Amino acid sequence: MFEKILVLILGGISAFLLWVDLPQLPAGPKLDLDKFELTWQDEFGGDSLDSAKWGLHGGSGVIPRRDGFWTLDVARVEGGKLYIPSFYSEDGVGDGPAGYYSLGIDTRGRFQQTYGYFEVRCKLPKGEGLWSAFWMMPNAFGTEPEDGRTGAEIDIYESAYHRDHWPKKDSVSSAVHYGGYGDNLHSQGVGRWFVSRPYDTFHTYGLEWNADGYIFYIDGRETGRSAFGGVSQNPQWLLLSVEQVIGGWAGDISNNSPCEMTDFVIDYVRVYQYKEPAQ
Repeated sequence: MFEKILVLILGGISAFLLWVDLPQLPAGPKLDLDKFELTWQDEFGGDSLDSAKWGLHGGSGVIPRRDGFWTLDVARVEGGKLYIPSFYSEDGVGDGPAGYYSLGIDTRGRFQQTYGYFEVRCKLPKGEGLWSAFWMMPNAFGTEPEDGRTGAEIDIYESAYHRDHWPKKDSVSSAVHYGGYGDNLHSQGVGRWFVSRPYDTFHTYGLEWNADGYIFYIDGRETGRSAFGGVSQNPQWLLLSVEQVIGGWAGDISNNSPCEMTDFVIDYVRVYQYKEPAQ
């Protein structure tokens, strides 16, 4: 009886925090990794980014993104980790102009999968105006604007709260979007969760995806679920990115001194498929 009462109390607290948009603790059921088998991974074991696995998201060379620029030239691989810095360059990088530089990479055209478990182990970039994410996209986003079953943007985690004080500080969020980025965009914030020292220590952020819905995890603990818009039934590819913004929900990157911004450090990305077909 006591356990049932405790579950009801904790459920009520979680519902209240979600309603008022306050972070929660990752305290759901543990991930059962035994039901999966590894299908794809990058342990970043070389001395450069593997072009057979990753490409620049959105184009080639130097591309504008938010209030800065993305280029593969900033990526650094050493010691079994990928480092994505964020910085201001008076002279630009490569053929790019003066401005803020960072990077977004994806596996489009290289790897995609329908259903399974998708996980990154990383240390988040510290600094106001830095918005990092591990997310997924389909090839057909927005082609059927009223139906998420053709594909969705699935934000496994987003970090944009370094500037915030309690209760949002040291938290990340998850979300699902479908319908394209125009007037037909439909969005659902799945929730926001506390992470212990996310800018200084490594944590895992994961997604279990099957025909019934999306299940989000932090450090192997379930955080939230969604089947918003109908669950994607098509292959989706992976993205890692750091957006840089001047004003807005992530703050203003120009408020940082150069030494205040730290790298986005990725230890690994791993993808699993169900050993038995997902129902």
